Amino acid sequence: MMLWKLLSRLDRDRFEPVVIALSAHTDGMLQRFEGSGIECRLLGMKTVLDAFALLRLSRTLSDLKPDIVQGWMYYGNVAATLATVLARAGRPVLWNVRGTLVDAAHTPWTTALTIWAGGKLSSLPARIINNSVASATQHERRYGYDPSRRVILPNGFDTELFQPSAEARASLRAALGVPAGALLVGLIGRYHPMKEHATFLRAAGMLGERHPHVHFVLAGERVNASNDELCRLVEAHGLEGRVHLLGRRDDMHIVAAALDIAASASSSGEGFPNVIGEAMSCGVPCVVTDVGDSASVVGDTGRSVQARDVQALAQALDGLVAMDPRDRARLGLRARQRIVDHFSLQSVVQRYESLYTEVHDRAHAAQA
Repeated sequence: MMLWKLLSRLDRDRFEPVVIALSAHTDGMLQRFEGSGIECRLLGMKTVLDAFALLRLSRTLSDLKPDIVQGWMYYGNVAATLATVLARAGRPVLWNVRGTLVDAAHTPWTTALTIWAGGKLSSLPARIINNSVASATQHERRYGYDPSRRVILPNGFDTELFQPSAEARASLRAALGVPAGALLVGLIGRYHPMKEHATFLRAAGMLGERHPHVHFVLAGERVNASNDELCRLVEAHGLEGRVHLLGRRDDMHIVAAALDIAASASSSGEGFPNVIGEAMSCGVPCVVTDVGDSASVVGDTGRSVQARDVQALAQALDGLVAMDPRDRARLGLRARQRIVDHFSLQSVVQRYESLYTEVHDRAHAAQA
């Protein structure tokens, strides 16, 4: 999502982006890129050890002759580096690391191998972009990523699209069939162990006992009624009829703006959660676990607790639910102002443009 936001806002008089996807599989993001006039190519890589796909990537780079090659996430970073070497392109490569490290128990061996390989290759890219300080520090300490290549560029948010909306509040409540005055607490994120849906639902069960007017909105990949494991968790905590599973949504500016409180219960893997920045931009105060840079992003406009501490999460949510609605709204507006002041999309895009220009000019001067 951040890659799309970046490329859709780049100055096209100076930059001509082309996206090369390693996989043959696509989702709604492909349509987003193409709808923004961005050329996309699919390599059709079947496994991360697909040497033929790597050769196809090197040939593609030879044909395109890019000024800069930007890897995006672990597989993309390593593939971009190896393919550029094979293509003998002599072009600078940048990496982009999007989160903190996930618990080993939840990391596929192929991903763990790729992260390890990244540490061994990390002196090759011109810059390693991280979206959080926590992410950069973890990778440098645990896997030896080269700290001299570090650049911190946070996620940016479209504060015109993501903004407070009384219409969004009314429309989502009507769609869910809940009272217009119902208080909505949301957790947005794909269904994955690191997102800790189980922890959130346990805390929701505690909160629900004290506040019968509260409803809970969950959205993301595999967060739907066909997920039997998730449905069992809802039932186990007595939350039937009060938890609304929305699945994957392409109208997150509506969902986020409809919430009264947003939460992130993640135990690992987060660098700078998009969903928290989007909720804050909509004037929604947040409760987050202190993972990655989440706590520092929220600052004093919300609450942060330790990961997997169900009691603390429930208490933090309870504190915001029990607030006078006017005070909670003021807290949310402070959260929005924090995003406007420090994490606006345009300012982040300009920082990427400056970095790309600097790297290009330095490489060009070295070849002259």
